[in-house]
Amino acid sequence: MTVTRRRLLKLTAALPLAAPALSLLSTSASAAARIQRVVSKGGIEAWLVQDATVPLIAMEYAFAGGSSQDTADKPGTGSFTANTLDEGAADLDSKAFHERLERRAIEMTFSATRDYLRGSMKMLKEHRDEGFGLLKLALTSARFDSEPLERVRAQMISNARRETTNPVSVAGRKFWEQAYGTHPYARAPNGTVESLPVIQAADLKDYAQRVLAKDTLKVAVVGDVDAETAGKLLDTAFGSLPAKANLTPVPDAVFGKLPQHSFTVLDVPQTSINFGAPAIARNDPDFMAAYIVNHILGGGTLSTRLYREVREKRGLVYSVSESLIWMKHSSIFAGSTATRADKATETLQTITAELQRMGNDGPTQQELDEAKSYLKGSQMLALDTSPKFATALLQYQLDNLGIDYIEKRNGIVDAVTLDAAKRVAHRIWGQGLLSVSVGRAVQASAQPAAK
Repeated sequence: MTVTRRRLLKLTAALPLAAPALSLLSTSASAAARIQRVVSKGGIEAWLVQDATVPLIAMEYAFAGGSSQDTADKPGTGSFTANTLDEGAADLDSKAFHERLERRAIEMTFSATRDYLRGSMKMLKEHRDEGFGLLKLALTSARFDSEPLERVRAQMISNARRETTNPVSVAGRKFWEQAYGTHPYARAPNGTVESLPVIQAADLKDYAQRVLAKDTLKVAVVGDVDAETAGKLLDTAFGSLPAKANLTPVPDAVFGKLPQHSFTVLDVPQTSINFGAPAIARNDPDFMAAYIVNHILGGGTLSTRLYREVREKRGLVYSVSESLIWMKHSSIFAGSTATRADKATETLQTITAELQRMGNDGPTQQELDEAKSYLKGSQMLALDTSPKFATALLQYQLDNLGIDYIEKRNGIVDAVTLDAAKRVAHRIWGQGLLSVSVGRAVQASAQPAAK
């Protein structure tokens, strides 16, 4: 969503906190050994890492729900709610609420994924009481006043309108629609040009009342706060929420037929390509093997098979990557790239062939060893600030990995054998592909764009 001036001021005010946070967790491994399970007097549970290196507190939390709780005729309700929770609460209108945040350099944000409504907060230790108090107001007494609601609506509609002419956005939306059909996962999480105008304050209030509850809440706190104080702060922020959420049941999703390809004409310089297929659940015993194979194939570094084959050898694209995406009711691998219209067919054929090769043959022992080494070394580098560490701890909770997962992770990586990697490679990348291309028709690619 486009950041308003008020939101920009809030984020800018918090920037000085980011630099000292880099030194907070000097060794993530030692911090991992200090992860505590805290349960407040009111029964709110959180994972806590206490570290007084700098006087900063970071918290990440999530409620089950997300955009999967949007109704079919009003996609975007969850994101709209998230974007307006901090636009005034209780006796504080939007301006007064943000002035309180800005005065203390408190950063408070909300977002909606397909499965969760998530929140993040960062503040200096000395402002913790005010920060957690304001969070309580946002979660329990959001106002949804007409002025900020219409301002946020206008921004979301503007974004949605731009996405209708952005090939990357169009390809992404088409991919999810073809992958999941009528399932809630197929809906646009941020809404559409058609749905956003009809979402009203009553819809936002209803969404918040159904989703914001203690029984699905997961919390991670990292920073200069002890367990007793953290418990009191948790009760302040979350203690007044309803005990149970009132969620609409979401069925497991059935992925679309494979193989399948679609092309959407859009008069743009480059063709955007999205591709993917069903993958593997996070609790599957073969998940780590799949994660390692995915890293070898297209996991975002410059040494992946897709990068070498599609960019370095053939020069078809600037970048190409793919990732595993696991959700509550489905799991997929998904990738994307962009290329010239006259090279789109060759690009997709090259990607498909490389995925098939991995499915047929699996990785080599050398590739497996190098991927293990990289993934073990990069894990701790990814947890070098308090907000990053809190985000990771929250994800481990959402994935039901256990409070000792960081300590066990390298052992789980090392335990993956070449046979397991080849087995899971065939299981995931040997089944065909769903692909979506958005761009000019090949015969029009040599012509200048219409003015």
